[in-house]
Amino acid sequence: MQHDCLFCKIASGALPCHKIHEDAHILAFLDLHPIRAGHALVIPKAHFTWFEDLPQDLAARVTFCAQKIARAQKLIYQVPRVSMFFTGIHVPHAHAHVVPMHHMHDVTSAAYLQDGPGAFSAPPRADAQELVDIANTISEHLIN
Repeated sequence: MQHDCLFCKIASGALPCHKIHEDAHILAFLDLHPIRAGHALVIPKAHFTWFEDLPQDLAARVTFCAQKIARAQKLIYQVPRVSMFFTGIHVPHAHAHVVPMHHMHDVTSAAYLQDGPGAFSAPPRADAQELVDIANTISEHLIN
């Protein structure tokens, strides 16, 4: 754990999250600034800055969890496609985004460029109760 890492603090329980799934190695929770409702993050509990640094078994565990979340999102949101992508730009802790896609441009960078190409604009923060409800619904729909 890195003491100054936001996701390490969430993984350790020092900061709260809207949890979808947890096991000994990974944690899945809702993004506080979602691109779309249901936008989830899957992180390793151990600190790895970049996804390419993840041990193969841990990367597979993250991906498998993301697949389960994607299946639930398809059922809940009635979308034909879910996107899964790794970043690490704003929180330097490997994390996968899992986003139900209502529109083909839901996950393009345009959503983050409202203030121009030299700045980062977070989507609006989601309502706290809405996050609780969404996390519960996705958790209930997780299937293998």
